[in-house]
Amino acid sequence: MSAPHETPLPTLDLTIRNALVQTSRSALRVDVGVRDGRIVALAPDLPPGREDVDATGLWLLPGGVDSHCHVEQLSSAGVMCADDFESASVSAAFGGTTTIVPFAAQHRGMAIPEVLADYHRRAAARSVIDYGFHLILADPTEEALSTDLPQAIRDGITSLKVFMTYDKLKLDDYQMLQVLACADEHGALVMVHAENHDMIRWIAEQLLRHGHRAPRFHTVAHDASAEGEATNRAIALARLLEVPVMLVHVSAPESIEMIRSARRLGAPVYGESCPQYLYLTAEDTARPGLEGAKFCCSPPPRDAAGQAAVFDGLMDGTLSLYSSDHAPFRFDESGKLPKGPATHFKEMANGVPGLELRLPLLFSDAVVGGRMSPQQFVQLTATRHAELYGMAPRKGDIVLGADADLALWDPTRRTTVRAEQLHDRVGYSPYEGRELTGWPVQVWSRGRCVVRDAALQVAPGSGRFIVRGRPGALPAPTSGKPAWMRRLLPELAD
Repeated sequence: MSAPHETPLPTLDLTIRNALVQTSRSALRVDVGVRDGRIVALAPDLPPGREDVDATGLWLLPGGVDSHCHVEQLSSAGVMCADDFESASVSAAFGGTTTIVPFAAQHRGMAIPEVLADYHRRAAARSVIDYGFHLILADPTEEALSTDLPQAIRDGITSLKVFMTYDKLKLDDYQMLQVLACADEHGALVMVHAENHDMIRWIAEQLLRHGHRAPRFHTVAHDASAEGEATNRAIALARLLEVPVMLVHVSAPESIEMIRSARRLGAPVYGESCPQYLYLTAEDTARPGLEGAKFCCSPPPRDAAGQAAVFDGLMDGTLSLYSSDHAPFRFDESGKLPKGPATHFKEMANGVPGLELRLPLLFSDAVVGGRMSPQQFVQLTATRHAELYGMAPRKGDIVLGADADLALWDPTRRTTVRAEQLHDRVGYSPYEGRELTGWPVQVWSRGRCVVRDAALQVAPGSGRFIVRGRPGALPAPTSGKPAWMRRLLPELAD
């Protein structure tokens, strides 16, 4: 009797074998097979692929998703980021990140369609990995809310950011409510930079009046109470309308506790934090001369208690996301120091670089350090970003059918952070000299090898725009009236 016929598995484009595969749920001893840019097999002893990688002794993780970074963006003060979409995406890839969602920044007087067309053009020509956009909404005109924003959401830009501070960006509470209601109606998630503008303004004026100009006074001006007050107000506005909200770059313990309390009450309030709030402190801004400017961002790093509160918030789910808030400005007149040595703390560009080091910093400290499981690391750095911002299940995990966005890590490799070895165009790193354990040694985006042997393998412009769906942070859509109307104006909701 002849043997039963076995249908051979079609040839795989890529097989990664013998790695410890770390997904968001478990660690697996399986090979990973990729065809046409997707994960098609997770099983032992897969046949060789056209690219066949023996990953013995290494860990295979989902490529990171960084849902908060500033790339080729003009600040409200007129300062351009140091990184364009090429340098930023290359930097991300070398750090194990395979998807970025930077901001398309509308400034007052700008039309949203023109803003988006400009960012699409630049990213399509330069990015080496996949990307999406959040819209920064600084001018919520009637046309913007009735026509332009709904169209952007239909086109796959399903999140937007608003500011409660900065003279040229901030919205008042009435505008915030308008934006939250519009986002709720059309299926987008609102991200909020929560700091009380007038508190910061008042403190800064007192400091400058008394001759305090050094970078360390940036931290004094951006007192934790300013973040706490604005966080409480943003939550109250969102709860009034019964809509989700994402508080970004959270740094203050009182803000974390407010988010925690709101979540305990069942409110769909989400939080995000960043490396600078785990690995920098206000003391860094007090370095001699203007060196402290390298560590200034808004909100600023706090103290050891703040670091502990952020880590605890990430671990207990109060803070859902760990992003870079990569805001790259050179340490010269083009960025941090627009007036050279005469620059005071209110004049310097706000922000720190972190796109390439976001994952290695947390991996070394928390995973290698035994404070966080690999699964928690994957969730905080990839899976939840994809889920909350409408990219799952294509992005953010190692599962059948997902894009083959993968990073092969050597969990024992030791690295000393040196700015000249990084791939951004900032020229310095706030984490200079840190000793890290664990580093991504090979990276794939949709099955394309992007980084191998410490060298870039793909051309600028080979990344793709991600048309994002409805954010997972939002409740399921209904055909009825908005929740706020059912609660506040029930006679109109009937």
